[in-house]
Amino acid sequence: MTDTSKVIDWLVETLRRDQSPDGSWNYPFETGLSTDAYMIILLRTLEINDEELIKGIAERILSRQGKNGSWKLFYDEREGNLTATVESYYALLYSGYYDKKDKRLQTAKKFILSKGGIEEVSMFTKVMLALTGHLKWPSFSPMPIEIILLPLSFPINFYSFSVYGRANLTPMMILADKKLSIMTSRSPDLSDLRVGRLVSESWIRSEEMRSLISFIEDGVKNLIGLPQQLHKLAIKRAKKYILDHIEEDGTFYSYYSSTFLMIFALISLGYKKTDPVIMKAINGFKSMKCVIEGKPHMQYTTANVWNTALIGYALQEAGISHEDAMVGAANDYLLKRQHTKFGDWVIHNPSSLPGGWGFSDINTINPDVDDTTASLRSIFRMGTSHHDAWSRGVNWLLSMQNDDGGWAAFEKNTDTKLFEFLPIEKAEFILTDPSCADITGRTLEFFGNYTNLSKHHQSIKKGVKWLLNHQEGDGSWYGRWGICYIYGTWGAITGLSAVGVPESNECIRKAISWLNRIQNSDGGWGESCYSDSKRTYMSLGASTLTHTAWALDTLICVSDKPTPSMRKGISYLIENVQKKDWTTAYPKGQGMAGAFYIHYHSYRYIFPLLALAHYRKKFET
Repeated sequence: MTDTSKVIDWLVETLRRDQSPDGSWNYPFETGLSTDAYMIILLRTLEINDEELIKGIAERILSRQGKNGSWKLFYDEREGNLTATVESYYALLYSGYYDKKDKRLQTAKKFILSKGGIEEVSMFTKVMLALTGHLKWPSFSPMPIEIILLPLSFPINFYSFSVYGRANLTPMMILADKKLSIMTSRSPDLSDLRVGRLVSESWIRSEEMRSLISFIEDGVKNLIGLPQQLHKLAIKRAKKYILDHIEEDGTFYSYYSSTFLMIFALISLGYKKTDPVIMKAINGFKSMKCVIEGKPHMQYTTANVWNTALIGYALQEAGISHEDAMVGAANDYLLKRQHTKFGDWVIHNPSSLPGGWGFSDINTINPDVDDTTASLRSIFRMGTSHHDAWSRGVNWLLSMQNDDGGWAAFEKNTDTKLFEFLPIEKAEFILTDPSCADITGRTLEFFGNYTNLSKHHQSIKKGVKWLLNHQEGDGSWYGRWGICYIYGTWGAITGLSAVGVPESNECIRKAISWLNRIQNSDGGWGESCYSDSKRTYMSLGASTLTHTAWALDTLICVSDKPTPSMRKGISYLIENVQKKDWTTAYPKGQGMAGAFYIHYHSYRYIFPLLALAHYRKKFET
């Protein structure tokens, strides 16, 4: 393929071929091997002998093992990842299809022991190992479950946490309280993965943590009621919270991790393994299964709404009419997924009615700002026929702006810095939902290009100010939900430009200079997953289609003519759009730095299409 239009046509036809009958695109939401490993462990613990699924998942896990015996979270993770290796090793043993004599498992064990053994895995994995009988629960919970009873007026309360934090912590606090431990006749012996150190009986690691936990406990003591009664009430309230937030498919918030914990939490509260609520959750997991290269993968959630909103918008930017059957079916799908129920977001935003969109196919109570702007962009050209859906979405977006001027993903003003002192690993990712450059930028881009809001509107001015105050010294912005600085810079610059910040502005000139500086010799761009945990830009050492498209779209947005770096980038996309190698499978999304990365199978089509369409529109017509 040699020119822009031919590549655009190929991308459009690829998307047309891949659309599902319901109008959505169900490209896999691939998040590594944790969910696969946990599915084997869950099915074996519940004694659900779905051998075809267990065997298929086990084969997939084994196919991803590295030569040194480890499993990685991303291609350039240098030596491998201890937590991923322990989870994979445990699942393969528990599957029953492999044993400790297998050379591949022996090399895995050697790697685990060389990295400090089972005691050094992440906190979430320790919880899983404790509830399946391989580690002791700490002597007390990281947080008193009575926190769920504290009033909203208390500086730290249940709704201070992000929705993701509540979804995972609620069952976790029940489990830590009940200290559930389930082993079966098939449970493997993992004691040989220890290196001799005692596992700490406490989750408290510093004086600041002790002080904060003590502060929460003082708040609990001021509640009216006897301690025993309050404890029972807190357990009851936690159970009710879980049951009230189960989606139609049986999953808890449609997240894999929270549903996994929910199943065990309910068992700890007396539910039988065969209870209908638990069976429905298992079926919910199975409905999220996808197939990648002929092997089953358990998705953390589905990404249908996100995929469909982005694709619907990109197709229309490429000149496909909103009346085209493909776009029409996509927009019909999206309109059916707009939320009508109140979710937890209303606690901090009581003045707005529902009107957002969620991420997954079955999401009805957990809308997010990113999916809402994406969905609104896709339905924009449908005009006044969907005025009600449009106005509800726009009003919800405006109402979700944080007091600091930025926009977060799921909720408003849930970014207390105190949580950094809680004894919970990666608390800043699990428990908080701060304003971020990628979402703030794209929200401004939406308001600037798709609504009649003036650039002098208070919301716009506050959003611009937030972005300008959060630019990095090198000219980039940190992107919370993607990899990473290229992503954040794309969101920020396209947003600022859409609301009238001129390309002559110093912040835009610095960003463009930075992008030009990090361009690879082949014309593309590529960023490592190490960027998020190092909190500075780290080159991947290779170019990817998605990073190149983000960088190009940024340059196109603020340029009045094609530049040499832009031409080189366009050539890279045109020459490589059909390639398939490790760079096209490399994660471009993140959920939790150093632990949770996302390979969106849709991105390799969406963002090259968007960049090429914008280039053609601006410079070739």
